[in-house]
Amino acid sequence: MKFSIVGMDIAKHVFQLHGIDVEGQVVLRRQVRRGQVLGVFGKMDPTVVALEACATAHHWGRELTALGHEVRLIPPQHVKPFVRRGHKNDAADAEAICEAARRPDLGRVPVKSRESQSLLMLHRSRELLVKQRTMLINAVRGHLAEFGIVAAQGPGRMGELLRLIGDDGDDRLPAVARQALRPLAGQLVRLGEEIAVLDKAILAAHRACAESRRLAEVPGIGPLTASAIVASLANPAAFASGRQFAAWLGLVPRQNSTGGKPRLGRITRQGNVYLRRLLITGAQAVLRWAGKGRTDPWIAALLARRPKKVAAVALANKMARVVWAMLVSGQDYRRPVITA
Repeated sequence: MKFSIVGMDIAKHVFQLHGIDVEGQVVLRRQVRRGQVLGVFGKMDPTVVALEACATAHHWGRELTALGHEVRLIPPQHVKPFVRRGHKNDAADAEAICEAARRPDLGRVPVKSRESQSLLMLHRSRELLVKQRTMLINAVRGHLAEFGIVAAQGPGRMGELLRLIGDDGDDRLPAVARQALRPLAGQLVRLGEEIAVLDKAILAAHRACAESRRLAEVPGIGPLTASAIVASLANPAAFASGRQFAAWLGLVPRQNSTGGKPRLGRITRQGNVYLRRLLITGAQAVLRWAGKGRTDPWIAALLARRPKKVAAVALANKMARVVWAMLVSGQDYRRPVITA
């Protein structure tokens, strides 16, 4: 039997299929075990297979594409409106995925390659370790502050506190407290070493990628941000414009307009949280040095009329548009004319 679209609700073990023909009539409703998925689709004629862009979706997208099917990854927020009223179940989810895939105007997520996902895994692992390091630093600082022992802020300032924890001869810290803090100090040291290893791996991947090296020419974008952008954007041309890419990152104002009266609020904060944070952090670094020499006239005018944090978000939006234009056109970054 030929299908027009087959929607598949993926899970750990049991997957739900929902297929329709060219007239939109339901011709397939069944459950398959994880080990049966490729066998079932291997017997089908090439068709459109729709999946929700969630965990493991890119893996199944690659496997189904290899079987000759056209895979469409639908963002979860676009699937939810098509779920019929009633109790949530896998069959209803698969039907909603199939229905959403019929709408040509809904955005889709390109299937990532194994290499892109591997590089993103480096970023996610590093992000997790940095969070754990921050938690340990806060814990150690808080405990030592109870004994009146403080140090300057920043991970690089923890050295003197760690030395104090390891010094049995320093009577500012009781022996029992030192025993409690030594495991935390050991974990903190190991986390720093593991983060450094991941930093080297990300830097090596950045240097091996021509697109990533070109993006690093943009002020405020370094190896970390450049490699994350290249790995996240499997197909930059999927976005119609730089503004659409910035909107995907959540760097555009939230609208609440009616009756022809535009009302713009704070940024939407939708889309890729990790990339948005990297771009805003890079923009803040650029603004930190603005005015200490030759300054981009656009940045100078922006700082003259907006607070620094608002200006950082605006600059991050501009950086996102520049990045999209560079990736789509293949051109190098063109620096603006700087005024003294």
